[in-house]
Amino acid sequence: MDIKELLDLTVKNNASDLHILPGIPPAIRINGSLSLLSNYSAVSKETAEQMIFAVVSPEQKELIITNKELDFSIPYGGGITGDLGRFRVNAYYQRGVLCAAFRYLPRSIASIEELHLPKICHSFAELRQGLVLVTGPTGHGKSTTLASMVNEINMRRSSHILTIEDPIEYIYPNGQSIISQREMKSDTHSWNMALRSALREDPDVLLIGEMRDPDTMAAAMTIAETGHLVFSTLHTNSASQSVDRIIDSFPEHQQSQIRIQLSFVLRGIISQRLLPQLAGGRIPAVEVLIANAAISSNIREGKTHLIDSIIQTSQEVGMITLEAYLAQLVLSGAVSLEVAKNYSLHPEELLRMLG
Repeated sequence: MDIKELLDLTVKNNASDLHILPGIPPAIRINGSLSLLSNYSAVSKETAEQMIFAVVSPEQKELIITNKELDFSIPYGGGITGDLGRFRVNAYYQRGVLCAAFRYLPRSIASIEELHLPKICHSFAELRQGLVLVTGPTGHGKSTTLASMVNEINMRRSSHILTIEDPIEYIYPNGQSIISQREMKSDTHSWNMALRSALREDPDVLLIGEMRDPDTMAAAMTIAETGHLVFSTLHTNSASQSVDRIIDSFPEHQQSQIRIQLSFVLRGIISQRLLPQLAGGRIPAVEVLIANAAISSNIREGKTHLIDSIIQTSQEVGMITLEAYLAQLVLSGAVSLEVAKNYSLHPEELLRMLG
């Protein structure tokens, strides 16, 4: 069993992920569903280690053994950056044996239209400063959406785009911008150090792979506050939950100041998940928050429970609730009602819209 053969098979089958776990055959995820490769035998502990260690450096191998897990990326298809794309890899131990999950990232970065994202995403790419978040569950296209907006900036204006990622995912093509991509462990020792030095690297646009703790969140808001455009992600299910997650991450005595700061810098939130289409493949369903005066005021005053109703009544400026977007997908014949209900946060509201 050869890791290159399995990676080739993943790409050939348009799969998003490959899983290597000892005790079962390799598994791939196609359109959100996992399938075991039944024509392969179960992977042994020794074979798993051989395949995973074949794609890492000696230093990375040492980190995996010492820390029991590691995020990294590998080029696919030849060349330093990968002529056909990259795989984002998480190597980890479970029940004492080494496993890995490989996520395929195509070489080309799809446009906002190709991803079937709402047109408001173009407006976020036209911003010059502020904070834009893309949120949603793991594996639902957050990185791809971010890359699409950042690449639009890259192709259309002369900027210095700085990314801080763990690991680097998409490699951007030559455009009008210059791009510095920094990867945890190989290009910087920590998020804090990378973010502290970010302003000294003269960025116009900063992409932070994930706002994972209060320090990262505070740095992102401060950088946005100083006249830069910041993109990042959060693992939350809705726009209002994203606002609450940021505020609640800080100690109570700091939350009032964080609410004020967030109300000034936030420009928008796209909360998305990928749904299986009736015609095959997957399509995004999104909720869009645009930080207008009403949104900013409610964040500042701690009335985040009112955000959902503001989104509901502000469709004319480009906001949309997840349920309204799901209803559009059902009415257009893109997804089934059953699928839409399964992904809805408020199924009763969805059914009311569909009448």
